[in-house]
Amino acid sequence: MADLAHRLTPRDRAILGLVWEHKVLTTDQITALFFRTPERTQQRLRELHRHRALSSFRPWTPVGTAANHWVLGPAGAHVLAVERGVHIQQLGYRLETALAIAVSPRLGHQLGVNDFFVRLRAHARKHDEGTRLIRWLSERQCQSQWRDRARPDAYGYWQETDRCRQRSRIKFFLEHDTGTERLASVAAKIDGYAALARKTGELVPVLFWLPSAAREANLRTILDTPKVPVATAVHTPTTDPEGPAGPVWLPAGVNGARHRLACLGHAWEYPA
Repeated sequence: MADLAHRLTPRDRAILGLVWEHKVLTTDQITALFFRTPERTQQRLRELHRHRALSSFRPWTPVGTAANHWVLGPAGAHVLAVERGVHIQQLGYRLETALAIAVSPRLGHQLGVNDFFVRLRAHARKHDEGTRLIRWLSERQCQSQWRDRARPDAYGYWQETDRCRQRSRIKFFLEHDTGTERLASVAAKIDGYAALARKTGELVPVLFWLPSAAREANLRTILDTPKVPVATAVHTPTTDPEGPAGPVWLPAGVNGARHRLACLGHAWEYPA
């Protein structure tokens, strides 16, 4: 383990930390986050896999071969535990548990949540330091911080610099929708966010990232004017090359055009 720790670069350690906290990342997602070419990504991931810092799997697909999906390996878990000053048992790591995502029905959902934030970071990499993902909390981190008052898929804090060199920031909860849940149940989640806002005194926007324009329209009808700031957008197929950072967000209960993510904080009649 000492030999591995000596070999790891800061980028390697960042990869291990993200894979652990967010359960699984694909080769393409890791490329978007950390590398400039797929070839360099694959070379480094093979090295980390050889040292058991990462483990990988390929989910079944009806056509062709799926890309490699990466989870934390046993040696990587030991390195993270040492860095955090805990035993590996306290870290909560078991290889069998880490690999369980491979056969979980929530694999697609988790990849979708992660892809949202990967695309934000990839967008930020193409711009100056004034555009960045300040914070990305996983579902597990959200549950630890806010308990069961609200159960978001993730939490983000995004900053962007506009053409006039002005910086806009927004904190948000993400609800990544795959279309499998009844819309009434999806809309009912707002009650938990309203309760959390009353408890904390902070109105954090809730973003619903939806699979189709029809589902977005139907959800907005149910939501009407929600108790907390809400915005919706469609993730498949994407119509904007900037992805979730771009002008794809439509505030609920407010008339007007779609907004860039960073500008949503000014979209509602109450402060966000």
